[in-house]
Amino acid sequence: MTTAPYGSWTSPITAADLASKGHPVSGGQFLGNEVWWTELRPAEGGRQAVRRLDADGQAIDVLPPPWNARTRVHEYGGASWTGTAGGALIFTEFTDQRLYRLDPGANEPVPLSPEPAVPAGLRYAEPQLSADGSELWCVRESHAEDGTIVRDICAIPVDGSAAADSSRVRSIVSGSDFLSGARLSPDGARLAWIAWNHPQMPWDGTELRVAERGADGSWTTVRTLAGSTTESLLQPEWRDSDTLYVISDRTGWWNLYSVGVTAEPKLVPLYPVEADFGGPMWTLGGSWYRPLADGRLLTVRTFGLDTLGILDPATGTLTDVDLGDQTTLYLGDVRDGEVLLRTGGARTPSGLRRLQLPSADSTVVRLSADDLPDTSYLSQAQAMTFPGPQGREVHAIVYPPANPHFTAPDGELPPYVAFVHGGPTAHVTPAASVGTAYFTSRGIGIIDVNYGGSTGYGREYRDRLRGQWGIVDVEDTVAAVQGLAEAGLADPARLGIEGGSAGGWTVLSALTSTDAFACGVSYFGVAELIQFAQDTHDFESRYLDGLIGPLPEARELYETRAPVNNVDGLSCPVLLLQGLDDPVVPPSQAEMFRDAMVAKGIPHAYIAYEGESHGFRRTETIINSSEAELSFYGQVFGFATPGVPTLQLWHPEA
Repeated sequence: MTTAPYGSWTSPITAADLASKGHPVSGGQFLGNEVWWTELRPAEGGRQAVRRLDADGQAIDVLPPPWNARTRVHEYGGASWTGTAGGALIFTEFTDQRLYRLDPGANEPVPLSPEPAVPAGLRYAEPQLSADGSELWCVRESHAEDGTIVRDICAIPVDGSAAADSSRVRSIVSGSDFLSGARLSPDGARLAWIAWNHPQMPWDGTELRVAERGADGSWTTVRTLAGSTTESLLQPEWRDSDTLYVISDRTGWWNLYSVGVTAEPKLVPLYPVEADFGGPMWTLGGSWYRPLADGRLLTVRTFGLDTLGILDPATGTLTDVDLGDQTTLYLGDVRDGEVLLRTGGARTPSGLRRLQLPSADSTVVRLSADDLPDTSYLSQAQAMTFPGPQGREVHAIVYPPANPHFTAPDGELPPYVAFVHGGPTAHVTPAASVGTAYFTSRGIGIIDVNYGGSTGYGREYRDRLRGQWGIVDVEDTVAAVQGLAEAGLADPARLGIEGGSAGGWTVLSALTSTDAFACGVSYFGVAELIQFAQDTHDFESRYLDGLIGPLPEARELYETRAPVNNVDGLSCPVLLLQGLDDPVVPPSQAEMFRDAMVAKGIPHAYIAYEGESHGFRRTETIINSSEAELSFYGQVFGFATPGVPTLQLWHPEA
């Protein structure tokens, strides 16, 4: 055992490992005797591949490079492909956002949707085949030359006839700023979906709508069954042609309900409980429950951690399925007593697994990393709760330093970095992460904070951030790291903070309004609000109405809360990392903050990456940004970072 200062420990985990070994998987679907899934390929420029297992159990491409199955609906995308019974793949291509069909044995896909007048101006998500397989039903997002954006649910012929004739595309229903989760009833007579309008986000308020098919085939009789601007409904599914299941948070928790569509609609609770059977709909196509063939529902419920359960609507009983430490769960396809489940845990690597019901026997289809380090290099995640201001609780996941070959000198406390998730309406759970181990195996502790505003703890917890963005998130993060220091677990003089997007906002807000941190790292973080509200994409363009307040009434708050206007309160170094093609948080945000730091003479570094959008996907970017972050901590916290290039910081005297 070698004695060395925290942070200077040598580790077998490199930044190249983060890029080369990591390939996040999602979207499992049964097709014939095969399982298909989506896989992010950093070594291929961040391409989203659709893959399957061959006869030898090896992962191979269904969709070959350079084709990229990724939709830009809402910019965050989501469900972008589906397979047909005949083995064809239908997908949205990232570059032009058109729909394509790749037939078995074909060399090239053929286009299904028309070429848009505006480049990438017609975008498609949540594709599903009609009962006879002749049409593809999708959420369509249409961008006009004047910047107008309209969304609807449309039907596109699978035979490719609409590629050169846009009149072949049928608009089914519209009438709201946003819609998702379209589901056709078993008899084909009704269509259900979720709708919402600005300024609501889908976790604020949505509506469950149903349309009736007319004698002429049109869908003109539309009714709203439930929902409002203060009730969030998610994921309608048909129990039969007259009854729907749906998720609602009307009690303060996303719970499951049934509702009849033939009489006066009334939501009937299936299993009332203080836990969430739902989550924030950042991407399209997510599922929190799946109907099973025997009439029961396979569910995921959350209170901090995820639990798989089987709910019997007839009896109101819920039976949990024991998955050990696998507490991060995403439901995929269900068929014949088995489910495709993306799972992960504190010591279990994340990946797509094929789970048998009810035995819970599982086999790995594809992990999100080729291999993880020896478990002795993986920190044992600890769920902790800290007291916050006004007596509120703050939930966090703590990852202490862990390396089997090193120990710190007697009396030395480790540096800790607070990871602040994005959103800010999001949630983190314990994970066996190479990214986390990159730091903890070197002697840097990590605390992942579910600050007020996070999901997974009910509506009251996530509503704590309404009108309080830049206050509650900062206070809770500070309370968590100071709680670690007061418990004697962290060095109070060596506390850092790191976050991306909305998490980057919290980083910059905390650094300019408190002295709790010795440094901070912002990945494509929000620094200013007036221009941000004008420049960001449509999905989030009114998000600030709830987080800060509506414009122009709240203009003064926008100005006083913005970190770029509070740089006088900043006294520590900052690292800014930014993609130059980011439509969500444009580069101007980082550049404004950089210029403000130059004006005040604050040591910092700003690294901008060509070809990167919102969230880094390319191998070279992942390596460079990770090594820059580690070198930055070493310079600030005072330890050597062997094997990592030295990040050049700007200093006023330079």
